[in-house]
Amino acid sequence: MKVVQRTRVSSGSPFEAKIGYSRAVRVGDQVFVSGTTAMQDGEPVAVGDAGAQTRHILHIILRALEEARATPSDVVRYRIYLTNIDDWPAVLEEMSQVFGSVLPTATLVEVKGLINPKSLVEIEVDAIVGIND
Repeated sequence: MKVVQRTRVSSGSPFEAKIGYSRAVRVGDQVFVSGTTAMQDGEPVAVGDAGAQTRHILHIILRALEEARATPSDVVRYRIYLTNIDDWPAVLEEMSQVFGSVLPTATLVEVKGLINPKSLVEIEVDAIVGIND
């Protein structure tokens, strides 16, 4: 039986230990980044600005990928949850800055709400390290 190592990545969010999750988990060549909102020190940032929240979220996600020894080019899928579907142009503009040349699969849906009512966007990504185009 092959043993595969699990590597956990923390972003330092106070909710990780309290609730019991990791920002990202790498198992073998796969990396899974948890749904991420624009929070800093437990407080929402860029309140009312979905584009700025997306930039902040991508910063957190890119750090988690790097710590898991992955890159944006390894991302094969992302999912975006918006509390207002009308925010999609600003959000996708930010996403294209990071993933425009990678072209992973994508899902974008409108949801009733997120864990903090001031959060407008939540994003999660999956990556497979070492993919050749």
